[in-house]
Amino acid sequence: MTELFPTLESPAYRVLARKYRPTTFEQLIGQEAMVRTLSNAIEQNRLPHAWMLTGVRGIGKTTTARIIARALNCTGEDGKSGPTIHPCGVCDSCRTILEDRHVDVMEMDAASRTGVEDIREIIDGVRYGPVSARYKIYILDEVHMLSKNAFNALLKTLEEPPPHTKFIFATTEIRKVPVTVLSRCQRFDLRRIDSETLTAHFAKIAALEETRAEDDAIKMIAHAADGSVRDGLSLLDQAIANANGAITAADVKDMLGLADRGQSIALCRQILRGEMKTALETFAAMQLSGSDPVQVLQDMCDLVHLLTRGQVIPDYAAEASLPEYDRQLLTEAGDIKIPALARAWQILLKGINEVQNAAHPAQAAEMVLIRLGYAANLPSPADLVKQLKDAPLSSDQGATNPSPSGGGTRAKLALGGGIAVAVSAPQIEAQPQSLSYRDIVALFSEKREAGLHAMLYGQVHLVRCEQGSLELRVGAEAPPNLAGRVGQCLTEWTCQRWVVSISAAEGAPTLAEQDRATEAKRLDRAREHPLMQAVFAAFPGAKLVALRQTEVAQTAANGDDDPTESEISATELDD
Repeated sequence: MTELFPTLESPAYRVLARKYRPTTFEQLIGQEAMVRTLSNAIEQNRLPHAWMLTGVRGIGKTTTARIIARALNCTGEDGKSGPTIHPCGVCDSCRTILEDRHVDVMEMDAASRTGVEDIREIIDGVRYGPVSARYKIYILDEVHMLSKNAFNALLKTLEEPPPHTKFIFATTEIRKVPVTVLSRCQRFDLRRIDSETLTAHFAKIAALEETRAEDDAIKMIAHAADGSVRDGLSLLDQAIANANGAITAADVKDMLGLADRGQSIALCRQILRGEMKTALETFAAMQLSGSDPVQVLQDMCDLVHLLTRGQVIPDYAAEASLPEYDRQLLTEAGDIKIPALARAWQILLKGINEVQNAAHPAQAAEMVLIRLGYAANLPSPADLVKQLKDAPLSSDQGATNPSPSGGGTRAKLALGGGIAVAVSAPQIEAQPQSLSYRDIVALFSEKREAGLHAMLYGQVHLVRCEQGSLELRVGAEAPPNLAGRVGQCLTEWTCQRWVVSISAAEGAPTLAEQDRATEAKRLDRAREHPLMQAVFAAFPGAKLVALRQTEVAQTAANGDDDPTESEISATELDD
């Protein structure tokens, strides 16, 4: 009869993360710098009273703390040895610490015991020596979770503990630990484990578990672990249970919801070329195969990062560690420039956040890919200006928007992404007419920009005026953004770029000053006119105040400022 429940004698299954937990410094992977420092400190008897271990989750902080506790309290097989970097694993201290039952090695979870009362227990216990070990060791996991008062209560004891007491702290949030605590500890930053080291480690464990595993499957698990040994072992445990004898890349791909690498590279290549129809078909096929939309965009980020490294690092494509798919992509898309890759990176980062928060992630991912495809076909501003300067377009070219598939007419522009596509230039009807400064000021009056018109008319001195360029001298009353506002308005109204700058040169008088001088000159000439002389003779003491023009004087077109008979007949006198 088959047993429905295991008997008490049946051994409980231990997950791989616990079964293969390191028990010596030699078994730690990827932390050579920390092991070397600890080894030298133990051999030279330069032991600090407190260690601070920090790093991402699953990197080995608590494991390292337990190994340090064994190394400090190991007595050797003969029971007479001192602290050693190679714990024997046979003495009573090594065995009981390994089994988490040593009375002098106390491990506290600071995430659940955060108050002053919990720290007071430690402070009271520190006063007494160890029962059987060489050192009384306190291991505080997730120490950043302690309250502010608990940290303050621990400070004095942490600064001057008894010689028989050692503290080992572990945290994933080192910035949340007060600097007063950090300054009293010797800090070790446990770094993420690189994918190559994790791949070799997981392959070794799979062999110990008598499980066949494809190399690509182990690489996928190592990549998904993101530098965490525990996370990777949990994924490997799941893969072994899912594989039923042999771990294949297809099984791991389905388990993690990953897109096929070849499909991801094909999608990246199609989007960077602007082949949107084909790209959307590839994305639809990836969805049918179970790929997660967020994971697809993250794979695109990886490929954009790969291409960027290929641009920055010489001969990067020749590295032996690169898969053949990646090497082929670097070879085919090696001419894509950094500005286009940086633009694609920003779009993808923003798009991943949008897809994660979207009600329909697949639709949101499609919109991100479409946006990325159109951006790939846009020239960078520098390339566009250079092409327009080097090869001016004729006025008979039609206006057509650039096509995401690379289609277009007439003008060939080299894009910032290194992919040449044909785009059409807007039709140029005629060369813009040159505007004088007075015309420009009048334009602001026509566009109802009264404030700017008054400033340009009465307080701005013209230094230089050319087509598309304006240089002005302004007074202290002028707003700091005057040049920017004037340039923006002129660019919008004239459909050409205007550069407005501020100068310290003297410049010409303001238009208001020029008009007042012209009016004074006309008044002087009017006073000398025979008709006005007759008026002054008839009305002694009369003064000429203003000239009012009732008819358009043709003489103004000839440059004659003398007042006409019609102007003289409309004079205003002040008795």
